[in-house]
Amino acid sequence: MAKLRVENLYKIFGSEPRRAIPLLEQGKSKEEILDETGCTVAINDASFEVERGEIFVVMGLSGSGKSTVLRCLNRLIEPTDGKVFLDEDVNIIETSEEELRKIRRNKMSMVFQHFGLLPHRTVSDNVSFGLEIQGVEKEQRKQKAYETIEVVGLKGYEEMMTGELSGGMQQRVGLARALATDPEILLMDEAFSALDPLIRNNMQDELLDLQGELQKTIIFITHDLDEALKLGDRIAIMKDGRVVQTGTSEAILTEPASDYVEAFVENVDRSKVITAQAIMFDHPERVVSAKDGPGLAIRRMRKHGVSTLPVTDQEKHFKGFIHIDDTVKLQRQDKHSLDEIIDEDVPIASPDTPVSDLLPLVWNTNIPIAVVDEKNKLKGLVLRPSVIAEITGNEFEIPGPPEPEKEVAND
Repeated sequence: MAKLRVENLYKIFGSEPRRAIPLLEQGKSKEEILDETGCTVAINDASFEVERGEIFVVMGLSGSGKSTVLRCLNRLIEPTDGKVFLDEDVNIIETSEEELRKIRRNKMSMVFQHFGLLPHRTVSDNVSFGLEIQGVEKEQRKQKAYETIEVVGLKGYEEMMTGELSGGMQQRVGLARALATDPEILLMDEAFSALDPLIRNNMQDELLDLQGELQKTIIFITHDLDEALKLGDRIAIMKDGRVVQTGTSEAILTEPASDYVEAFVENVDRSKVITAQAIMFDHPERVVSAKDGPGLAIRRMRKHGVSTLPVTDQEKHFKGFIHIDDTVKLQRQDKHSLDEIIDEDVPIASPDTPVSDLLPLVWNTNIPIAVVDEKNKLKGLVLRPSVIAEITGNEFEIPGPPEPEKEVAND
């Protein structure tokens, strides 16, 4: 179930904004509508869903409508038309002012680009500000503020004035203030854009670490594609007020929905985004169990034209690889268990390992990379040519079994 669902959202600035909606539905451009009505189209029929516990990034160039979308979600800007459902049952656009205040205080918090801190207050007083508005007692909100300040890595700075802190530290204060009320949704508007590149990168890492612990639903606005690819579980790309594609980083890089998206992502280092899961193959016939014995293993090697096979136990836990020479020797010795010839010193990766990290694993070996999950269960194999092809941008297809006549010739 979606935590937040946006349907047919419009925001048009001008004296008669609703005049523009039928014109947009007819396919007229922003420029044509501005000439005809004097209205400026900021959001044009935007729809998307945000899943519970994900970082959903909305990105686009300046003027694409991304920040306006964010402000429509909590009605800091009133939409011209459309629906925003919270937990599928509350349409935020139709809530009363009192209901909206409750949502802002208890369910949604916002982190701004330029921090928005209160300079006359200490760090702890800034962090506890939302709790103060909620009517939480002083001791309780101070305790919560101190706990949250520690979470964002600012322990020891609780009673300092915010003006005494660096930009990165001030942004941590802003993040702590948003987290202190324990919101279900975090709205982050270009939250790291004002920071120096190194500090910005550190804040991105810290946000990902925090998200691993807190599992908040985060909607993050950025104009930076690298930031979007790094942070986003899914990304919505906007152009001229429209959402032109929504998907995972890999989907957007490998299957761009339009020439605009393709041009947008063409200079991205794919090897840092595409993962082992995207280029691995899963072929049960190319896997053996230790109990299967050398005879079956040799037949499968011949059938698929390979000299190594991965070995798993009965629960599909990965044990290592066997090699053709060792397997033939084992058969000649009339031994039936593969355990003694399993090579455990082999390359292993997780499904989310980026291709750039796979290259060193295959650089000096032709053994496939075993892709295993957190329980060491084999999910698939990555071949050396697949890694090289992804890095160089060339295509590579997983080879199928040899033609039957080749098998006969080899016999």
